[in-house]
Amino acid sequence: MAMTEHVSEVASTDPYSWLEGIHDETALEWVRNQTQRTESELYDGTFHANAQRIKTVLDAQDRIPMVNKRGEHYYNFWRDSAHRLGLWRRTTWDSYLSDNPQWEVLLDLDLHARQEGHEWHFAGSALLRPASGDAYERALLRLSPDGGDQVRIREFDLTSKSFVPDGFDLPVAKTQASWIDRDTLLVGSATSEQYTTRSTYANTLRRLSRGMEIEQAPILFEVDKEHVAAFGYYDSTPGFERIVTTDAIDFYNSTAGVFIDGEHHRIDVPTDVQVSLHRQWVLFAPQTQWEHQGQQIAAGSLAIARLDAFLESGSIEKVLFNPDAHTALESLSFTANYLLLTVLHDVASQVRIIDLADQFSQSDMPLEDPMLSVSVGAVDDEDPAHGDDYWMTITGFITPTTLLRGTVGTQAEVVKKSPDRFDADGFEVTQHFATSADGTRVPYFQVAAADLVHDGKNPVLMDGYGGFQHSMTPGYAAAMGTGWLSRRTDDGRKPVYVMTNIRGGGEYGPAWHRAALREKRHRAYEDFAAIAQDLVARGVTSRAHLAATGRSNGGLLMGNMIAGYPHLFGAISCGVPLLDMQRYTQLAAGHSWIAEYGDPEVPGDWDFLRTFSPVHRLTDQPHRVDDYPASLIWTTTSDDRVGPSQARIMAAKMMDLGIGNVRYHEPQDGGHAGSTDNESTAKMLATSYEFLWRQVR
Repeated sequence: MAMTEHVSEVASTDPYSWLEGIHDETALEWVRNQTQRTESELYDGTFHANAQRIKTVLDAQDRIPMVNKRGEHYYNFWRDSAHRLGLWRRTTWDSYLSDNPQWEVLLDLDLHARQEGHEWHFAGSALLRPASGDAYERALLRLSPDGGDQVRIREFDLTSKSFVPDGFDLPVAKTQASWIDRDTLLVGSATSEQYTTRSTYANTLRRLSRGMEIEQAPILFEVDKEHVAAFGYYDSTPGFERIVTTDAIDFYNSTAGVFIDGEHHRIDVPTDVQVSLHRQWVLFAPQTQWEHQGQQIAAGSLAIARLDAFLESGSIEKVLFNPDAHTALESLSFTANYLLLTVLHDVASQVRIIDLADQFSQSDMPLEDPMLSVSVGAVDDEDPAHGDDYWMTITGFITPTTLLRGTVGTQAEVVKKSPDRFDADGFEVTQHFATSADGTRVPYFQVAAADLVHDGKNPVLMDGYGGFQHSMTPGYAAAMGTGWLSRRTDDGRKPVYVMTNIRGGGEYGPAWHRAALREKRHRAYEDFAAIAQDLVARGVTSRAHLAATGRSNGGLLMGNMIAGYPHLFGAISCGVPLLDMQRYTQLAAGHSWIAEYGDPEVPGDWDFLRTFSPVHRLTDQPHRVDDYPASLIWTTTSDDRVGPSQARIMAAKMMDLGIGNVRYHEPQDGGHAGSTDNESTAKMLATSYEFLWRQVR
């Protein structure tokens, strides 16, 4: 299409339906051509040097090897330059404390690939609880063929350090599995269309015995195929052995249940009350106000009950946490005798300690710097000697991560500390608030030179997400520091990084999230735009120097910045994105997100969905072709969560409309994460940073 003054109407997205064939050769030919074009323009000596610097950071041998304790061992998965696919390994506590831990390698994925002739990517493990006093001997390993959500699950022998001959080996699918006993698994697997929901997940849980095919196994629990999935796990905690089930109706509504003595008991609460079980306790986190037995329990609060008492009479023991306008519950973890709550106050971390044996009395764990994120979690609540031990991680934008370990009631001590990965000298972190279109104050963090000149000429990278109640919190991003903050303009300026806390996220609890659901989605985009405008008003930057990036739901955010707010940005990187809201439910796992966005098959929903569908906004709300920012749209062929077709269609349509500075990039592997190893991660990040830097420096 020839360039015109304004983009012209395209009848529908149907002309681009040929790009939906993920492995269709015609579509792949277009993908290869566009990817080659992008790489030929970006992949010069500067790019390769930056990618190598990022890879060096990712491969660094002095990174903190985060661990999970099982029995006497501490397990870790590790990748570096010599182990591209990685090592699954373990060590002892005394060795872990040393500067050079001695690791027992359980599985070398690179060696396994050479032996088998096929690469598998580690996606997690589940260990079989041994008899009391015995060592752990068996595990289930999740292995992805391409970095996507589909996995093969294989039984592994921790003693021989090999896969078990004729052991459990579940075929590649979207599968969950947990041990019931040595010869039995609880499995939910989308192995055939008959037992797969519209959201592409399993709709059954089965009791799978050794030597049995999945679909021969008896069904214990089944949900409607219009629901998202049947989820479940076997709780092997001594004295509390049980199967716990979840009927995920949609992303925010579900029913929980538990098998006790072979009988399934539903935990009778409204479907938007999140339920979790731990030993004798059941926790409730309502997403909207919940009236229960005459008691008003606020949205975003946390209540606790004894499971047996609740099943019998519905009695709740106490509301442990009540939010306010500034505070939201972020996470929780049980030690043997305490419940640890991580709370955000204006996106700054707080930790509260609840004594389970002292009428749920509460105290605060002292913390120092509000610009740092703190998270806590139990080390091993079943360890008789260390049941009240906890891990604490402290991290910030320019503060490398520190790992500490403590016992509740005592001061935590440093276990490991990451060194600086980039030169942060002269940078400072500040928090600001922008006023959105409806008057709401929206926070954001700014990482910038302490002596920043407010003349509108500083290159800024904004980052955003704004969905699924996911909170964006400060953290040491060594790759971002290396790939963005370490750059300098020709006149020596340091770039700026901005993390936004827009509505749709969880920074202020369920209300902050629900404020941007469905027909209110535009509030998230208005918030992001307001922060962009605030940065300009404060003299931090100007449109020509302002870049933005986001992935997945953040990619949808970026798509709406391109199509709805092009005048605000000089460049945008839009990764693994949702972009066509008319067809998103028909592709990959899209049907599972109807509660977040709406259902395009419902006429009333499509009316508002169309207003934030970037593919449609391009022609529904056209701008001058020269007004659009330079745009990099990227995904992977193996993304089986969102799928690559939406990114393909958006890029192709923009090109056809004569929008000039559009580039597309789609490597084969990486799944929805966008990468499978440190090398591909470095390349992915460097591609985005290089494209944006060239446009706004």
